[in-house]
Amino acid sequence: MTGFDRHDISRRTLFKGAGALGAAAAAGAVSSKNTPVAFADPTAGSRAVSIAGTTLDTVGVPAATGPKSYRRLVAGPAWPLVVRGELATPKAGRDGRRTGLASIVQTTDVHIVDAESPVRAEFVHQYNGSAFRPHEKLGAAATINLVQRINDLASAPFSGRKFDCVVSTGDNTDNHEFVELGWFLTLFSGGTLAQSTGDLTRYEGVQVWGSELYWQPESAVNDLYKQKGFPQIPGLLASSIKPVTSPGLDTRWYSVFGNHDDSVQGTLPSGIGALDALYTGSIKPDLPLRQTEVAQIADAFDNRPADAARMLAAQAVSGPIRTITPDPRRRPFTPRQYIAEHFKDRYTGPGPVGHGFARDAAESGITYYSFEIAPGVVGISMDTTNHAGFTDGSIGQGQLDWMQRLFTRDRTTLFVAFSHHTSDTMELPIPDPERPLERRATGPQLIDFFHRFPNVIAWVNGHTHTNKITPHRGSTPAQSFWEINTASHIDFPQNARVIEVCDNADGTLSLFCTLIESAAPYSVDYSDHSVTGLGSMYREFSYNDTGYEAKRLGTSVDHNVELLLPKPF
Repeated sequence: MTGFDRHDISRRTLFKGAGALGAAAAAGAVSSKNTPVAFADPTAGSRAVSIAGTTLDTVGVPAATGPKSYRRLVAGPAWPLVVRGELATPKAGRDGRRTGLASIVQTTDVHIVDAESPVRAEFVHQYNGSAFRPHEKLGAAATINLVQRINDLASAPFSGRKFDCVVSTGDNTDNHEFVELGWFLTLFSGGTLAQSTGDLTRYEGVQVWGSELYWQPESAVNDLYKQKGFPQIPGLLASSIKPVTSPGLDTRWYSVFGNHDDSVQGTLPSGIGALDALYTGSIKPDLPLRQTEVAQIADAFDNRPADAARMLAAQAVSGPIRTITPDPRRRPFTPRQYIAEHFKDRYTGPGPVGHGFARDAAESGITYYSFEIAPGVVGISMDTTNHAGFTDGSIGQGQLDWMQRLFTRDRTTLFVAFSHHTSDTMELPIPDPERPLERRATGPQLIDFFHRFPNVIAWVNGHTHTNKITPHRGSTPAQSFWEINTASHIDFPQNARVIEVCDNADGTLSLFCTLIESAAPYSVDYSDHSVTGLGSMYREFSYNDTGYEAKRLGTSVDHNVELLLPKPF
């Protein structure tokens, strides 16, 4: 999502049943007969093979005090395991019978940002906080720490099954530039990169412009962020553009398409000539002189993306502007080019070649595919973006027909669907320019579609930057499934999620979902500009960002959970 989208305690010290039931009730997780169907399990540590390195062990939380309203992060209480039985009743003794069928790591909304790009409108962050983030220049270092965490864990906490795959559910780039895509692919597959464009010897973006609107980390300007307590850190921006090396994932990984991978700032449609020309040029729009103009552009981003594109292009001519160093690597990619880049040898990493996309997809433009996660468990990568722009999504009839053929052909196969958008952010069924005559379905319609197929057990997504898990009950128990929405890697709490599919050998399945954080420490000295130090500061700054929204954390029923559902066959 993002861009201009609208939307020290022992691990044994877990919530007891009564406290968690209160949280579950608040989330609507109590049956009509007032029988608890969601409860915290204080035995999570003993039920798991290992909880080290997960939020079942410890979680980063803000310190009690700090300068002004700024807070550093410290190790806080673990998030408990909450057992959720809305769709099936948990049965005693299932741990002794449990067999791990599949083990998946979901990353989402990594948003690798070219923070010096001319085609950004950071000044509207007064209206949408995600238009500018004080930590965005440290994204490469932070993602290396995420990759390291996944590699260090290597296997799932409850089944102990080695990770079968990693799936990144969209918004892998922020502004669909070739240079951002190259950085993302290098971070996940391994290699060296420098998160810098234009003049590679110096940072040229808004954080050195002297404006009080943005955090100026290397100067004494009393900007909006320092007024909140943000520190002054000499050399931070210089460190942010230095080359860093990613080990790459040890596990095969798959790429899902998101709205930021398709449009300007995840909102504005591509193909508007004057705007596309800005990408590689030397002109960057500056803060408009009148606040009314800022408000108009912000409103256009939300409601009239094509108008916003024209407004930015016009400002590049009339001003105010800044002159920066041009860079051809900033050119925007098309969906077909996005796919083609995944097939380059230097991005193969642990595989598979193409990271899920079909070999002919760069020609056909088919941005969805299926893949085997493990024997008997298949993943479906959907494309829910609409190439007309806007942040909301929908899904084309062609994808629905394709999925129906898969689901009905393999009735004894379990399916896990992946997409960028959630069921409640798919409200854009307008024609897609790529296929203007094709009918497009909304989120509720996709839910109804999945209900037709008992072997669809989960729908995993991102986009909202929020932890939220929703049961979708079908007309029969077997036609039910879980929707698993996970927070982003760019906005706090910066979680990824381990998802385990387990057969309880009692007519039920358990989906264990465990949130993880990056391997960076919760706090470092501000002089530590190593990859680890920069990754730590990235998370700390994201918590203190003026655009931080506490609701993104979710509640206990959205964190570490065991999701029960009937085995469909």
